[in-house]
Amino acid sequence: MRARWAVGLVAALSMVFGGAAMSAFATAPPSLGAGYVLDDVNVLSSSDAAAAQTRLEQLKADTGLDLWVVYVDTFTSPSDAAGWANQVATDNGLGPTQYLLAIATESRQFYLSGDSAGPVDEEALGAIEQQRVQPALQSGSWLGAVDAAADGLTDAASGGSGGAAGDAGGGALTAVLVAVFVVVVIILVIVLVTRSRRKKAGAGAPGAAISPPVDLEELGRQASSALVATDDAVKTSEQELGFARAQFGDAATGEFEQAIASAKTDLNQAFTLKQQLDDGQEDTPEESRAWNEQIIALCARANDGLDDKAAAFDELRKLEQNAPEAYARVQAERDTVASAIDGARALLAQLGGAYTPNALSTVADNPAQAADRVAFADERLTAAQAAIGAGNGGEAAVEIRAAEEAISQARLLEDAVAKMQNDLAGQESGAEALLTELESDIATASALPDPQGALAPVIASTRQRVDAGRAALAGPVKDPLAVLKSLEAANAQIDGVVQGARDAAAQADRTRQMLGQSILQAQAQVSAAEDYITARRGAVGAEARTRLAEAGSSLVQAQQLQSSAPDQALQQAQRANQLAGQAIQYAQNDVGAFSGGGSMLGGGSTGGGGGNGMLGAVLGGIVINSLLGGGGGRSSGGMGGIFGGGGGGRSSGGGMSPGSFGGGGTRSRRGGGRF
Repeated sequence: MRARWAVGLVAALSMVFGGAAMSAFATAPPSLGAGYVLDDVNVLSSSDAAAAQTRLEQLKADTGLDLWVVYVDTFTSPSDAAGWANQVATDNGLGPTQYLLAIATESRQFYLSGDSAGPVDEEALGAIEQQRVQPALQSGSWLGAVDAAADGLTDAASGGSGGAAGDAGGGALTAVLVAVFVVVVIILVIVLVTRSRRKKAGAGAPGAAISPPVDLEELGRQASSALVATDDAVKTSEQELGFARAQFGDAATGEFEQAIASAKTDLNQAFTLKQQLDDGQEDTPEESRAWNEQIIALCARANDGLDDKAAAFDELRKLEQNAPEAYARVQAERDTVASAIDGARALLAQLGGAYTPNALSTVADNPAQAADRVAFADERLTAAQAAIGAGNGGEAAVEIRAAEEAISQARLLEDAVAKMQNDLAGQESGAEALLTELESDIATASALPDPQGALAPVIASTRQRVDAGRAALAGPVKDPLAVLKSLEAANAQIDGVVQGARDAAAQADRTRQMLGQSILQAQAQVSAAEDYITARRGAVGAEARTRLAEAGSSLVQAQQLQSSAPDQALQQAQRANQLAGQAIQYAQNDVGAFSGGGSMLGGGSTGGGGGNGMLGAVLGGIVINSLLGGGGGRSSGGMGGIFGGGGGGRSSGGGMSPGSFGGGGTRSRRGGGRF
């Protein structure tokens, strides 16, 4: 439906502007080439293309801003101008000082994409679009649109509004807009009538919300990508909120907590749907389509809710205005965290003498990863100090924010080692208690009549597992979680035999005791999975995050049902424990794939990010842009894209864009327009 609507609108607008209706060719977001201009439809002559490149190189030299211009026939995947242009910018790793003008020559749409954290604000970008670019395109000057956009950015960079001087031509523009409006209204009426007729004819099957139809496999990939991106946005927003709460107090951050809570509600619902898709039960194509579409819609709503508060949050923090004070605060936090790395390393070595590598797998490289994050923070703080000295508060703020998040992750990684020590001790205690219970069950089962010989094998199997469990806990190195899992399997088997022999009171007491142990075990597993994924979220995909979200949901239900329905609570706690274990396994597989199976990011590594911790920052999700190179235009290789991409390169750290409070709308959205 949407594709046919777009074609109809293009044809109608072509008639309004006096041109013959032309067939539209869909163009997906492309990769940018070596220059500033990508002309896929050959609307520029070779001399025009050279002139455009020269003008954009001059823009870079004059302002430090990059502008890429892309000409295609029609936008698709996504089909809206804003989504298409922002997708190109995101896919190509454009930074805050880098802009992209997308022009669809046949569907006559355009959009100027810019990062909301960049030096040209949304109002100025809108003025450039409407007062400069649109008139040039309406006059048929493809090259003129490049000059217009470059002139507008130059004006905005020097403190101007970005718009054209005066309002000459406003009457003509108004007339054009009125004509466009009339055509749009007419076509909307046609579309509504058509839709109404189709509904009466029986249209509207499940999954019709996304049009044109997307095959189920692609829809599933889109849903998984939306989950990962939204989960990252929520986690980053939570970190940013923690920084703000420490700086300004709870009273000043209440509205942002509510925004995150609302986003998490939508995200958790989306994860529940994803779990239904992954649970092994066969789903109909209609169910799969409907659930994936709901996942995408829920993620979009979660992101929009965060984006709505992003500007207010940035206004609250205003790191740019107090960069020296923020630098001093983050530097002090850095020193505290760095001094704790040796302690975490020593504790891990101590634990390694008592527990198996498998028991410590989620924290095995935590000290090395913490050192990696601190190294990255040092690079960013050095760049921030230089920016402060040069009077560039905006660049200093970006660097400080990146350092702040790196230090936060380093602290999380260190704390996880100490938390693991407590969790392992708790698992040992739980295993010892379960051994005692199983001994009692064996005695109870042995006293029961067994005329058919059904009890003897169960008793023998339980005895074997109990003896193996005791031996494992008494060994030089232990894996208490593995022992617990083995004993729980034995417990489930023998419980079916002796449950009827217990009176109601004894059974209730037994359930409560097992529930307490199961909840503690689930809490430890969920916590370990959460810490592992949070500090490595740059590599972790949708499956691990889905299992973790479901584990957390089941744990909450277990805690809520603990008093009123202990039997149900026990089932939920056991489910939470199982799902958290799956989340850890999926996440470790993802991290292993990220590191290529080598030692770079694996257990016992020395950091993996090199001297400046960059790869670790990518692994931790602190830096999430594509790894693209610097130099004139765009080139391959290196890390330049993370620091603002191509277009002449920048000083160390210049143009870097770490995560901040908000959802997916990190690139400004104003609406673009038609011409």
